[in-house]
Amino acid sequence: MKVLLVLIISFMLTIVISRLFVDEWNIILSGNIAMMLMLWFASLGHFMFTKGMVMMMPAFIPFKGALVYLTGVMEIILGPLLIINSTRHIAGIILLIMFVVMLPVNINAAIKRVNFEKATYDGSGTSYLWFRIPLQLWFIAWVLYFSVGI
Repeated sequence: MKVLLVLIISFMLTIVISRLFVDEWNIILSGNIAMMLMLWFASLGHFMFTKGMVMMMPAFIPFKGALVYLTGVMEIILGPLLIINSTRHIAGIILLIMFVVMLPVNINAAIKRVNFEKATYDGSGTSYLWFRIPLQLWFIAWVLYFSVGI
């Protein structure tokens, strides 16, 4: 929920700022700045809650800790690449792949009732998927529209 709030609030703020200071509604830039800020916020979890994020992954995935750090770094790097016209499309495609790959991890975490912030197995369970799956689809649609241009 927090990442969704960061995305929506930063989008609204940047679009208003663009209208006030540039005298136009720069929706594409605002959408990409909002996604960048959301990615940066989400990346914090990769470094603050590494143990819990490792617990989210299915058993067959090797190098779980390294993957958590790698995806956190990728979120930090890909965010600014969304702002640059010449790199926006490829950064968007990489993000789409990440969002699709992360969905089964989130499903696994819900089934295992992982609370990644506490690194415990007392999370909300599969009921969380009623929020998480549409949220992941929302992120995919956001990147398709604002970054990839579909």
